Amino acid sequence: QLQGELQCRDYLRQHRIPELLQRLSALLLHHRPENPRGFLIEALERVKAGRRAEGEYPYLMDEANLDAMFGLLDVVGQGHITAAQFRGALKTLGLSTEDLQFGDDATITLDVFKEEV
Repeated sequence: QLQGELQCRDYLRQHRIPELLQRLSALLLHHRPENPRGFLIEALERVKAGRRAEGEYPYLMDEANLDAMFGLLDVVGQGHITAAQFRGALKTLGLSTEDLQFGDDATITLDVFKEEV
Protein backbone atom coordinates (compact mmCIF):
# COMPACT_ATOMS: atom_id res chain seq x y z
CA GLN A 1 0.00 0.00 0.00
CA LEU A 2 2.84 2.40 0.82
CA GLN A 3 4.49 1.65 -2.52
CA GLY A 4 1.26 2.48 -4.34
CA GLU A 5 0.92 5.75 -2.46
CA LEU A 6 4.50 6.71 -3.31
CA GLN A 7 3.88 5.93 -6.98
CA CYS A 8 0.77 8.13 -6.93
CA ARG A 9 2.66 11.02 -5.35
CA ASP A 10 5.49 10.67 -7.85
CA TYR A 11 2.99 10.65 -10.71
CA LEU A 12 1.30 13.83 -9.46
CA ARG A 13 4.64 15.56 -8.88
CA GLN A 14 6.03 14.47 -12.26
CA HIS A 15 3.05 15.93 -14.09
CA ARG A 16 2.88 19.00 -11.81
CA ILE A 17 -0.78 18.36 -11.04
CA PRO A 18 -0.83 20.11 -7.63
CA GLU A 19 0.55 23.31 -9.19
CA LEU A 20 -1.97 23.13 -12.02
CA LEU A 21 -4.89 22.65 -9.63
CA GLN A 22 -3.65 25.46 -7.42
CA ARG A 23 -3.36 27.80 -10.40
CA LEU A 24 -6.81 26.85 -11.70
CA SER A 25 -8.31 27.41 -8.26
CA ALA A 26 -6.65 30.82 -8.03
CA LEU A 27 -7.98 31.78 -11.47
CA LEU A 28 -11.46 30.64 -10.50
CA LEU A 29 -11.46 32.61 -7.25
CA HIS A 30 -9.96 35.67 -8.92
CA HIS A 31 -12.52 35.83 -11.75
CA ARG A 32 -15.55 34.21 -10.00
CA PRO A 33 -17.32 33.37 -13.29
CA GLU A 34 -21.03 32.58 -13.54
CA ASN A 35 -20.19 29.22 -15.14
CA PRO A 36 -17.20 27.83 -13.18
CA ARG A 37 -17.00 24.53 -15.09
CA GLY A 38 -17.05 26.23 -18.47
CA PHE A 39 -14.45 28.73 -17.24
CA LEU A 40 -12.15 25.90 -16.08
CA ILE A 41 -12.58 24.03 -19.36
CA GLU A 42 -11.67 27.20 -21.28
CA ALA A 43 -8.64 27.79 -19.02
CA LEU A 44 -7.42 24.22 -19.61
CA GLU A 45 -7.89 24.65 -23.35
CA ARG A 46 -5.75 27.82 -23.19
CA VAL A 47 -3.08 25.91 -21.26
CA LYS A 48 -3.12 23.20 -23.92
CA ALA A 49 -2.94 25.75 -26.75
CA GLY A 50 -0.19 27.66 -24.95
CA ARG A 51 1.91 24.52 -24.67
CA ARG A 52 1.54 24.02 -28.41
CA ALA A 53 2.44 27.71 -28.93
CA GLU A 54 -0.99 28.33 -30.48
CA GLY A 55 -2.29 30.76 -27.94
CA GLU A 56 -1.70 32.60 -24.72
CA TYR A 57 -1.31 30.90 -21.38
CA PRO A 58 -4.04 31.99 -18.92
CA TYR A 59 -2.55 34.62 -16.64
CA LEU A 60 -3.84 35.32 -13.17
CA MET A 61 -1.94 38.54 -12.62
CA ASP A 62 -1.65 41.57 -14.84
CA GLU A 63 1.26 44.01 -14.86
CA ALA A 64 -0.22 46.21 -12.13
CA ASN A 65 -0.57 43.17 -9.85
CA LEU A 66 3.07 42.23 -10.49
CA ASP A 67 4.20 45.81 -9.76
CA ALA A 68 2.28 45.75 -6.47
CA MET A 69 3.65 42.34 -5.47
CA PHE A 70 7.21 43.42 -6.23
CA GLY A 71 6.65 46.59 -4.20
CA LEU A 72 5.56 44.53 -1.22
CA LEU A 73 8.73 42.45 -1.48
CA ASP A 74 11.02 45.45 -2.05
CA VAL A 75 9.88 47.26 1.10
CA VAL A 76 12.80 49.70 1.24
CA GLY A 77 12.65 50.55 -2.48
CA GLN A 78 16.07 49.24 -3.51
CA GLY A 79 14.82 48.30 -6.98
CA HIS A 80 15.59 44.62 -6.46
CA ILE A 81 14.71 41.66 -4.26
CA THR A 82 16.68 38.61 -3.16
CA ALA A 83 16.50 35.21 -4.81
CA ALA A 84 14.93 33.84 -1.60
CA GLN A 85 12.16 36.47 -1.77
CA PHE A 86 11.60 35.62 -5.43
CA ARG A 87 11.33 31.90 -4.70
CA GLY A 88 8.89 32.64 -1.88
CA ALA A 89 6.72 34.75 -4.19
CA LEU A 90 6.63 31.99 -6.80
CA LYS A 91 5.63 29.42 -4.19
CA THR A 92 2.90 31.75 -2.91
CA LEU A 93 1.55 31.97 -6.46
CA GLY A 94 1.68 28.18 -6.79
CA LEU A 95 4.42 28.32 -9.41
CA SER A 96 7.36 25.97 -9.62
CA THR A 97 10.83 27.06 -8.55
CA GLU A 98 12.58 23.94 -9.91
CA ASP A 99 13.85 25.48 -13.15
CA LEU A 100 15.19 28.72 -11.68
CA GLN A 101 18.75 29.55 -12.67
CA PHE A 102 19.30 32.16 -9.95
CA GLY A 103 21.87 31.59 -7.22
CA ASP A 104 21.16 32.53 -3.61
CA ASP A 105 23.22 35.72 -3.97
CA ALA A 106 21.33 36.92 -7.07
CA THR A 107 19.30 40.11 -7.04
CA ILE A 108 16.05 40.16 -9.00
CA THR A 109 14.94 43.43 -10.61
CA LEU A 110 11.33 44.33 -11.38
CA ASP A 111 11.83 43.57 -15.08
CA VAL A 112 13.27 40.13 -14.34
CA PHE A 113 10.50 39.50 -11.81
CA LYS A 114 7.79 40.31 -14.37
CA GLU A 115 9.39 38.24 -17.10
CA GLU A 116 9.88 35.19 -14.89
CA VAL A 117 6.46 35.28 -13.24
